[in-house]
Amino acid sequence: MRQIRIGDITIDAVIEREGPWRKPAHFFPTLDQATFDAHLPSMEPEVYNKALGMLMVTYQTFVVRTPSRTILIDTCTGEDKGHPPPFDFPGKARWRNELFALGVTFESVDYVFCTHLHIDHTGWNTTLKDGRWVPTFPNAKYIFHKGEYAVWEAEHQRGANPPGTVFRDNCLPIVEAGQALLVDDDFQLDDMITLTPTPGHSPCHCCVNIFSRGQRAVVTGDMMHHAIQCREPDWSAKPDWDPVQSAKSRRAFLASVAETDTLILPIHFPTPTVGLVTADGDARFNYTFKRD
Repeated sequence: MRQIRIGDITIDAVIEREGPWRKPAHFFPTLDQATFDAHLPSMEPEVYNKALGMLMVTYQTFVVRTPSRTILIDTCTGEDKGHPPPFDFPGKARWRNELFALGVTFESVDYVFCTHLHIDHTGWNTTLKDGRWVPTFPNAKYIFHKGEYAVWEAEHQRGANPPGTVFRDNCLPIVEAGQALLVDDDFQLDDMITLTPTPGHSPCHCCVNIFSRGQRAVVTGDMMHHAIQCREPDWSAKPDWDPVQSAKSRRAFLASVAETDTLILPIHFPTPTVGLVTADGDARFNYTFKRD
């Protein structure tokens, strides 16, 4: 993704991995293959690898720089975590190298927003130092939804937070270090950064709104994983906590931004990632990459 500007704010992508990733029917339990195939010719070519029959999926962090703050939104899977497949892909150095190439150091990050507390959105929250997980960004405040945190804290206590160490390694050390801000749906960092609740994929999933000089962008986290979910909003992903609520949140969000100039930044959409949503007239939507 090329750098985009929202008024006085710049947004860059830092990529951990990208490329073919899972067959559609493996990721969307209610997917109808004939319907998927019918949509494919009119979808952006980057979203699907026809030769392999696999979805194109990116793992990335968005670096948001306002006139006074450096903010990261979601932190991929991290390194040294010992994750099981399919999150054991190599090349984690890419993420660090791309961050530093932007002139951003670990010390210069002011805030880290996590749209939700899953394995691939919290990984770089912490790094291993002298056998302990410590905050990667020593001067940052980390924004966690308090309801989301409470659910995964309870899941962790009963040993049910697959793959078992995400909360312990990526989230708990932040709270113990006094760097977490546990917030509600209506949290506003300032008049530039706010939240929109979009529960379903996780208990209290939130999108992050970015405003400046009359312009708006939204980092959508895992509210949707792939552009096919614009065409078929009811196709919830296999990892969704509540598939019915996920579809409801997705449909409401897409309807709210369709036919507007709101730029959408889904974490898992491939390059060029950022795009616009238009209505399809029959409760479906189209996603078009912004290429200029």
